[in-house]
Amino acid sequence: MHRRSFIAMAASALAFVDGGVRAAAPAKMTVYKDPNCGCCHEWSKAMAGAGFSVDVRDTDDLAAVKARLGVPADMEGCHSAIVDEYYLEGHVPLEAIQRLLREQPPVRGLAVPGMPPGSLGMGDDPQASFDVYAIPSGTGAPYVFMRVRPQKG
Repeated sequence: MHRRSFIAMAASALAFVDGGVRAAAPAKMTVYKDPNCGCCHEWSKAMAGAGFSVDVRDTDDLAAVKARLGVPADMEGCHSAIVDEYYLEGHVPLEAIQRLLREQPPVRGLAVPGMPPGSLGMGDDPQASFDVYAIPSGTGAPYVFMRVRPQKG
C-alpha cells in the first residue's frame, strides 16, 4: 500500500512540476474593426506580436459593437477589442493593457478616445501625448488610468 501511495504522490509531483514549467496560454483577444482601417490592423498586429491570441473580426457596424459593450459615446475610438472580461476601446497602449490584466481593477474597460497621433497603430511619435481612461463598472465617470507623455531623451 505504501508503494502505491508513493507512486501516486511522485506522479502528482511530476505533473505539478511539468505544469509549472509550461508557459501560460496566451490571453485571447477579439478585435472588432472596420475592414478598410489600416491603423486598426497595425494595432491588432502589435497585440499579436506582444503574445495575445488575436481574432480580428471585420464589421460594417461598429456602432452596434460599441453599444453592446456599453462604451460611452465620448470615449469611443477607432476599434473595439475584448480581452478577458474587459473591453479595450481605441488605440490603448500595450503597457495599459498589461497593467489592466495584472491589477484587474473593477472596471468595464479602457479607452483612448479618437485617434491620437503617435498612439499604438497611429505611427511612431516619441512626442505623443494622450490619456488612457478607465470606464468603471456600475456607476461613476471615466477616470484617467494612465497618461502617455513625450519621451525624454
